[in-house]
Amino acid sequence: MNKIRFAVWTSTAIAITLLSGCQALTGYQQIDKAESAKVWTGTIKPIAGEVNIACVGTYHCEIVKIDRTMVISPENHKPVNATMVVAMNAASQNNKTRTRNKHSQAAMTMDMTPLIHNNAIKIVPLSASAMPNLINYYARVKPAKREVHVNFYPENNLGYVERFAMIHDFAGPGTYQLRAYQKKSGQSSGSLLDTASPEPLCVELYQGNTVQRRFCKQIGTEHQGEFVEASIVKAALVPSKVKVKAKV
Repeated sequence: MNKIRFAVWTSTAIAITLLSGCQALTGYQQIDKAESAKVWTGTIKPIAGEVNIACVGTYHCEIVKIDRTMVISPENHKPVNATMVVAMNAASQNNKTRTRNKHSQAAMTMDMTPLIHNNAIKIVPLSASAMPNLINYYARVKPAKREVHVNFYPENNLGYVERFAMIHDFAGPGTYQLRAYQKKSGQSSGSLLDTASPEPLCVELYQGNTVQRRFCKQIGTEHQGEFVEASIVKAALVPSKVKVKAKV
């Protein structure tokens, strides 16, 4: 069996994910500007023939369930099955540690052995969460149509959770990200109720750098409190006009 090992760095720094093109959720308000809050993001390691599923955009998020398999427990926010987590071992660095931005880091290696069974699920520690003592994981699965459940925490409060679920055909191998953000309506009646209400949460499914699907939570409709899929207008390719000189 072929084994692939990657060298990674673990850190005690807090991860804050910034999304381009939309406002990343930092608790509907600005994140606490503590000195210990440093930008630190792990790297997803693609494996040929596999699908990586990650979530980003809020203080914390976790993949709770894939199909019928529980992944991260919503009660203690840890992996339900320890054997599901990829094996990690300390790499030989002559017993030395490196220091960066006053945060200690230690070299580790991850056992990224390719998945064999179609129902196999592995989760990989991606980065430290913006919530203390929590870790963001991403999942490795084989390409297939799957049901994915994700919990998003828009505020620095584990008591407030937005539960999102979708069924998607992850037909092509690669990296898929569920990115959460606030939908800015640009319209306000000026009432105190509108001012006090948070902007609705939206979740976009990215395959690589391309948005495949978009879901937004509905407010004030028959689907209030539900995530409803919105249409995505994709820019059409306009053929360039070629000028032809007339022969005289």
